[in-house]
Amino acid sequence: MAGAVTLAPVAFAEAAEGQAETKVLTGRFEPGTADFVYLPVEVPAGVSQLSVVYTYDKPTVPSGTPGNSCDIGIFDSRGTALGGDGFRGWSGGFRDRFSISRTEATPGYLPGDITPGTWHIVLGPYTIAPQGLNYRVEVTLTHGPAGAPYRPNYPSERTRTRGRQWYRGDCHLHTVHSDGKRLPAEVAAGAREAGLDFITSTDHNTSSSHGVWGEFAGDDLLIMLGEEVTTRNGHWLALGLRPGQFVDWRYRSRDGELPEYQRAVHRSGGLCVAAHPYCPWVGCNFKFGYTGFDAVEVWNGPWTWDDDAAVSEWDNTLVESVRGKGSWLPAMGNSDAHNPGQTIGLPQTVVLADALTWDAILDGIKAGRSWIAESAAVDLSLAATGPRGQVAGIGDRLAVAAGDKVAVRLDVSGVPNGTVRLITDEGQVFQQSLPASGTGSVTWLTTPAVSAYVRAEVRHPLADGSAGAPALSAGLNFGAMAAMTNPIFLGRV
Repeated sequence: MAGAVTLAPVAFAEAAEGQAETKVLTGRFEPGTADFVYLPVEVPAGVSQLSVVYTYDKPTVPSGTPGNSCDIGIFDSRGTALGGDGFRGWSGGFRDRFSISRTEATPGYLPGDITPGTWHIVLGPYTIAPQGLNYRVEVTLTHGPAGAPYRPNYPSERTRTRGRQWYRGDCHLHTVHSDGKRLPAEVAAGAREAGLDFITSTDHNTSSSHGVWGEFAGDDLLIMLGEEVTTRNGHWLALGLRPGQFVDWRYRSRDGELPEYQRAVHRSGGLCVAAHPYCPWVGCNFKFGYTGFDAVEVWNGPWTWDDDAAVSEWDNTLVESVRGKGSWLPAMGNSDAHNPGQTIGLPQTVVLADALTWDAILDGIKAGRSWIAESAAVDLSLAATGPRGQVAGIGDRLAVAAGDKVAVRLDVSGVPNGTVRLITDEGQVFQQSLPASGTGSVTWLTTPAVSAYVRAEVRHPLADGSAGAPALSAGLNFGAMAAMTNPIFLGRV
């Protein structure tokens, strides 16, 4: 695995029921330390609870220099092998302590038996200051009866079907089970308030929240299970995981491990989505390429410059695909909301699906039968019509001859004074402003010989006061994105 080191073990003796024993592990990381450092702990029989508290120093660093940051997690006696069964939890740098017992565990960690054998606390020195990083890990084992087993409550994979229609969802959301500050109940309530039909739980590097979502799902809100796989070379979303399924993250792009985890997600019926590929934070910039992925998250949270860059790159991949260089990759948008100040459903992916079920929603996302909106207040439709009345919608192909006339119609509502753009493999081909009401329709004529695909964007005006109309729009008369679609392909294959 990526840069892993295992230190010498520390052993605990067996003790009488009710007794607790604590041992302290200390050490130091220098710049250039491996990505993950394992601290083995020999756990005797009869332990009912394992607790860990850790700290590390944070010396002052020069402006612009990353300071100390160290993540933490744990693996049980089944081992630390990549993709193995030993995973028992991860909290990154969000918590300084955790406890695990058969009955319950700190969010981010998995309840279950404290089995005897060698457990491994894993430290992940994310960034190390020039002065180094000194750590202290305090491990406490409590002896006694194991207690009642944990009973998960997983959400249903289907709702009472509402048939084929457009469903709105947010597939990138965090709770207190990773680095979010919302409880699952608050996320579900926020999704309903945003007018969403489905969400996916994607806490970082853990499946611990999977067993709590059942009570918050319903026929009005489908809840899918997932994970944000947070590697040191970028993040990706595993959507539609089986209950309790864990996806490992301990690798870099050069290690060649990613395809195995993509296959595991696909075997379970899920999707792999490259997340916020141009995010500028440490470890977020996406280095894996898009091979084996089912979609790319081109819009993450409120519109910023990195979303504009992601859309531009994604559009280039569409051009490559119609020129015979690989298959196309659908776009999606999600809020990545962590905290109460961040809006769930900004943005949201609107999916044409046969029913409000896991399989149908995931099929719609994978097929590209979807578009992205900043909120439920924005609506649109895009269709292409051939000379004999043939019609194709978003994500589909209009199979007409190269010289046949095609009418492309876009209907929009909810974007006052917005700007409509139609974009093909030749670039932007049409632009028109919407009235103050925010509602309008445009029709544009083309042929497959001229346009291999057509997609739509709806942008806010620069004058609307939107903070951060991206720098890439400088000198243009439109600003932040309000909605965008996947393409309609024109012509026979």
